[in-house]
Amino acid sequence: MSSSLIDRLRGIAGSHPRRGVGEAGPEASALTPRRNDEPGGSHAVGRSHAEATAEALGGHWHEADGRRVLVVDRVYRPGHRHGRLALIDHLLPDDDAWCDVLLTSKRAPGDRRAGERQRALFVDLETTGLAGGAGTYAFLVGCAWFEGPVFRVRQFFMSSLAAERAMLEALVDVAATASLVVTFNGKTFDLPLIETRYQYHRRDTPFAAIPHLDMLHPARRLWRAEEDEREAGGCRLSTLEETLCGHTREGDVPGFEIPARYFHYVRSGDARPLEPVLEHNRLDLLSLAFLTSRAAHLVDDGAASLRTAREAVGLGRLYERIGEVTQARRCFARASGLDDSRPLAGHQGTIAEAVHAYAALCRRAGQYADAAAAWRRLLEMRECPDALLRDASEALAVYHEHRLRDPRAARAFAIRSAPLQSTATRRQALQHRLARLEQKLSAEPLALF
Repeated sequence: MSSSLIDRLRGIAGSHPRRGVGEAGPEASALTPRRNDEPGGSHAVGRSHAEATAEALGGHWHEADGRRVLVVDRVYRPGHRHGRLALIDHLLPDDDAWCDVLLTSKRAPGDRRAGERQRALFVDLETTGLAGGAGTYAFLVGCAWFEGPVFRVRQFFMSSLAAERAMLEALVDVAATASLVVTFNGKTFDLPLIETRYQYHRRDTPFAAIPHLDMLHPARRLWRAEEDEREAGGCRLSTLEETLCGHTREGDVPGFEIPARYFHYVRSGDARPLEPVLEHNRLDLLSLAFLTSRAAHLVDDGAASLRTAREAVGLGRLYERIGEVTQARRCFARASGLDDSRPLAGHQGTIAEAVHAYAALCRRAGQYADAAAAWRRLLEMRECPDALLRDASEALAVYHEHRLRDPRAARAFAIRSAPLQSTATRRQALQHRLARLEQKLSAEPLALF
């Protein structure tokens, strides 16, 4: 390379002002390798900084793979209260049948040995960003589990990028004790991110062979806001924490602020702003455990323990998904009062959904008279969605035509469904049905008076 070109390149490089430590963007500060004597450096963090970090976060240093990761342990005793709920009253059921109902995918036969108690490991991450991908790191991995009546939380804190491998190695030991992993939105975010980090270090993720329960999906079925309450916050963990546990966080760190606090630590070595982040993570794990326990007890106790129509319909859908039709029908009947009990509290649209689901299962089981009674119940409801009214009218038209051999009543129900037909295909099918019924009526012998 000629000297003139070198001089030109030097001129270009020199034209950009150098950033000071305080001016560097957080991403640049975090991703730039540091010397061992820098505050947020590798495992050779200066002893005073290491001690200050451990003291600020209440943890101890654990060495793995030649690096150090900070481990923070907390124990919640049976009397601990999370909002209005006590831990001792919300342990996981002894019977592990609830796992198969709540899991979004069936477990393989070898996932659990006969008579072996399920050990659920609750996992929640705090990361350097929400976008995911190879540039996102989990700087805090929170793990928790029940140990008898005690709830244990163990958090692994990555003091620098150089300590990531040590954190992942330490996580392997915890994962080895679990037969079920429980997360909240972990199928989309947490576990894929962890898998990416293990792949980066050319290691297999320890969670690959463990059944995964993402509680977001059962929670949406069981506790999503009713139609007139959608603005209340939907199915976020913090919302469920307030509605189901009665716990309102005070001074909690907003999620969008968490990455900035970590980058501040990486630049400055000051871990004090991170203590609220670790507390935020612990509260997420506690809420996740209480949420899972509530869902597990719903499955364990059956329809009698249901409190709202939304819970009943949600649990019925979970049973229906795995083929437990009898249990599903009980839940739908409980929601709507078709079991001769008082209907559960809930939005009329939810109760209508329960009646519709009950009728569909009865028809599928060949119990046509019970199905017809439920369809009629739908037509009598004041606030019933048009789609359900249409299904009920059509079903009753079919029932009276083919089961009761009453084409006159069948035509009346078919005509009732006419204004509810929303597509050309449905309208054409209705015309064919009415034409057929007219032929049957015209072939009937005249009544003699």
